[in-house]
Amino acid sequence: MMNRGSVDSYLKDGCGRCEHYQTPACKVHLWTPILMRLRKLVLSTGLAETMKWGSPCYTHDGKNLLMIVSLRESCALSFFAGATLPDPDGLLESPGPNSHHARYLRFRSLAELTRREATARRFITQAIEAERAGTKPARPRAREEVPAELAAALAASAKLKKAFAALTPGRQRS
Repeated sequence: MMNRGSVDSYLKDGCGRCEHYQTPACKVHLWTPILMRLRKLVLSTGLAETMKWGSPCYTHDGKNLLMIVSLRESCALSFFAGATLPDPDGLLESPGPNSHHARYLRFRSLAELTRREATARRFITQAIEAERAGTKPARPRAREEVPAELAAALAASAKLKKAFAALTPGRQRS
């Protein structure tokens, strides 16, 4: 059901992530004028446009830089590596407590977008420059303590220790 078509179909029909797809109740339709203006702004920077995860996604040299997202209470530019962007005014928000790198620049009205359009353009330009420079977000957290029971089991078995070390950090935390 997710809209994998064009950005035009996203703006017309919605994202397709819930039962409100192709209805006036779709959250995309709450923000269509702002989304259209954000699209125009992003495209003016030369980024390539595609659809990913049911939302417009913008790339530079094949690398994901940002998305335009629709939420119930707002819409936003979502920067994949937003944590790397200078934000002295604290305008970028983390989407949630488990988001380490992504940041939102939210909009709730066309007037707000008009006031912050230059700021949005600056963030987009900084994201492009950071990608060109190869800037990567810092690791979000220090390595967690291994529980004593697991540490003892790892110390007792070289095979288990090797298997545990082969896991990704996320799987090790789990």
